[in-house]
Amino acid sequence: MTKIATRDAYGKALVRLGEHNKNIVVLDADLSKSTKTADFQSAYPERFFNLGIAEQNLMGVAAGFAAAGKIPFASTFAVFAIGRAYDQIRNTIAYPMLNVKIAATHAGLTVGEDGGSHQMIEDIALTRVIPGMTVIVPADATETEQAIMKAAEFEGPVYIRLGRPAVPVIFGEDYTFEIGKSVIVKEGKDVALFATGIMLSESIAAAEELAAEGIDAEVINISTIKPLDTDGIIKSVTKTGCCVTCEEHNIIGGLGSAVAEALAENHPVPMERVGVNDTFGRSGSPNELLEAFGLTKKDIAEKARKVLQRK
Repeated sequence: MTKIATRDAYGKALVRLGEHNKNIVVLDADLSKSTKTADFQSAYPERFFNLGIAEQNLMGVAAGFAAAGKIPFASTFAVFAIGRAYDQIRNTIAYPMLNVKIAATHAGLTVGEDGGSHQMIEDIALTRVIPGMTVIVPADATETEQAIMKAAEFEGPVYIRLGRPAVPVIFGEDYTFEIGKSVIVKEGKDVALFATGIMLSESIAAAEELAAEGIDAEVINISTIKPLDTDGIIKSVTKTGCCVTCEEHNIIGGLGSAVAEALAENHPVPMERVGVNDTFGRSGSPNELLEAFGLTKKDIAEKARKVLQRK
């Protein structure tokens, strides 16, 4: 299976976007080679701005560009974009509802050897509670490219969560991403596996493992955490009667919390969560970390078996 990092797809998408929309400007915090905004810098140097290691200023300048009618994409590592510049995002971008797109790379445990200080596992929680903020977590390169295009067309602040390592390309050219819509990747009747980001490929693999045991799992891609596709979620659990959420994020405040809130208010069913269990990460390779923190196909399959016993 072909593997491409979502940050690489982001860089390529920016170049395509910049060609057709002259209002696109790209800002970075001295990490353009890592975030892949260097691709845009090479193609359109007059519309690229390196703000240096000053992430709060990065967000303030992005807000200024948006107020002047431009469409800024502001990028740095997720731990800096959301962790260090949260006040500016809340008060300077979201409060006045400015049209800024925050595309942060190196999110989650799969930053790898950089360790717990750089493994941002709280960003979905932090961004989805900001009023008016749209939160997108693409699953692969195909979805990333389309998400960037849709974000540019969308009016209002958007957070796009991107990763460091190469991940499987799941979707073909016929795939269509829509903000706020979930996608059933595999139909099933016994248990619903709601996955976001890199956990979609693990969930597909888990469904194959479960199928060998006679368990028919439905796999749903939740690439928009906010606004959440509550109707799509309810439709799946009405059919399956139970579910598992899968995310490379703290189980508190992320996809698991969002789905739990939707189900509690509309259609309660037995539910289990796969994610980082309220702890910081540590140094290791991406695969080692996913295994150590229980974010593999094996862990998803085990949670599915557990929740089935509660139906």
